Amino acid sequence: MRFMVIVKTTGATEGKAPSAELLAEMAQFNEEMVKAGILLAGEGLSPSSEGARVVFDGKETPQVVDGPFAESKELVGGFWILQCRDRDEVIEWIKRMPNPHGEQGQVEIRRIAESSDFENMTPEVAEIEAQLRAKSGGEA
Repeated sequence: MRFMVIVKTTGATEGKAPSAELLAEMAQFNEEMVKAGILLAGEGLSPSSEGARVVFDGKETPQVVDGPFAESKELVGGFWILQCRDRDEVIEWIKRMPNPHGEQGQVEIRRIAESSDFENMTPEVAEIEAQLRAKSGGEA
């Protein structure tokens, strides 16, 4: 199973570069996950001030809203894609990660949906999705 681990920002950390100490701790943690064979991808994200949101209202042309975004506690600061046997294994790994903020914060864990999770997925669409993943280098 693949999981997305979403590291949230806080008001105090949004747009601030991590310390050299935190970068070293995260690099060591990433290395442990690579050695365990579970890390598929992981990156930090630039601040919301450099981002944009595309807002769909269902009726009109989508609107673009430039950052920064006010609700910093809901912003994603970074992510990992982990391949683990189950949710419990991911939780055990994330409980060991360095605290990215040195204070109270949140890390969200979500299983990545597979084609078989969608009851309306036809075999034809599932095959197209598998071919696209293979061409893009993604996991099947």
